[in-house]
Amino acid sequence: MLKRLLIASILVAAAFAQSASNSGEAIALRGGKLLTISHGVIENGVLVMQNGRITAVGGAKTAIPKGARVIDVSGMTVYPGLIDSETHLGLTEIQAAQMTNDTLEQSDEIMPHMHVYDAFHAETALIPVTRINGITNAIVAPASGDTLPGQDSFIQLAGRSADEMLLVRDIAMPLNFTGSQRRNRSFAQARFPFTRMGMAAQLRQAFIDAQEYEQKLEAYNKKKASEPDKAGPPPKRDLKLEALLPYLAGKKPVVLAAEEAYDVETAIGLAKEFHLKVIFNHLTHAREVLDKVAATGFPVIVGPIYARPKDDERYDAVFKLPAEMAKMGIKIAFASYDSHNARNLPYAAGYATAFGLPHDEAMKAITLNPAQMWGVDKDLGSLDVGKMGNVVVANGDPLDVKTDVKHVFIAGQEIPLVSKQTKLRDEYWQ
Repeated sequence: MLKRLLIASILVAAAFAQSASNSGEAIALRGGKLLTISHGVIENGVLVMQNGRITAVGGAKTAIPKGARVIDVSGMTVYPGLIDSETHLGLTEIQAAQMTNDTLEQSDEIMPHMHVYDAFHAETALIPVTRINGITNAIVAPASGDTLPGQDSFIQLAGRSADEMLLVRDIAMPLNFTGSQRRNRSFAQARFPFTRMGMAAQLRQAFIDAQEYEQKLEAYNKKKASEPDKAGPPPKRDLKLEALLPYLAGKKPVVLAAEEAYDVETAIGLAKEFHLKVIFNHLTHAREVLDKVAATGFPVIVGPIYARPKDDERYDAVFKLPAEMAKMGIKIAFASYDSHNARNLPYAAGYATAFGLPHDEAMKAITLNPAQMWGVDKDLGSLDVGKMGNVVVANGDPLDVKTDVKHVFIAGQEIPLVSKQTKLRDEYWQ
């Protein structure tokens, strides 16, 4: 298992290296306002990219390589490519056409051995629509109808094939613990739990089975090493249990989705029981247990921020949640939870600023914070020398709906701002 994880880490590094080495041309963005995220704002700054990486970030006197392509971005804002922490990009095309939707396998509640990369469609028309607004990376997750619906992938929103775009194939495992997973309302289909205690019991049994499976594998390998003639046949391979092992070992994060306070408390209990590395998701109506969430030290993907408050909540209860979490020291990130409207990711962060979230924290929540949560911050999330050249240039505040993106660079290459929608606009404009 350790060997497989090491090989996986090497493949991830190779994927980033391949994406970052596509262009030898030096590109200099000169005169813009640089939102570095990691070390403040640089007015009238210069950013240089070459061989897919950022090679210089600084003030007006920063050296520009001879022969570089210089782009005057005076009066514009330059910032890192945005990261959407939950989408279904590449898994759906037309919601009303079932054959174009590959978001959920409903044959079982517990499906950790499902991989979204097996269904990822790199040629989807939704990716160009999304990146036109500055989103350069995203988590692709299965839909939330199952308790353990599979494993997420981390993608780059540009590439010649799925192999180039899938930067980390199995980056995390969603664990959904909300009312929507209790889809069985009939005793005739009793294999699916329809109570909170049933879901907890089912998860606990799956985790225990995986631990026993690992013990059998270890015992067999030990016997084979010491007495190969007496080892006998290896245990039958179980993909479902095998998929759980890196998460039970805390080597990969579990994205634990819960909305109500009592669901959150039960989920926290399960996480502690099995020593899971957790990224919380949603927590939309869990204000009364935020102190317990903060005490865990785990980060939170907030939203959807536009969700309606419950009858016993203030009108702004959901809107203020990101600001309250940030004030408590909880690291937050935003997600669109969508595909067709993933381009609206920055506006969720902008909406939160109207209800108390500081602007710099809102920007971090769609750049550096998610990069750190997903373990890709050495390459993404801020304008720093050595990081991948995923850079956006816009004519105003990234969080303002009136702002237009003018340039998008992914791995140091400028991406044409063309999508199915712009083609239709241009075709029928006259």
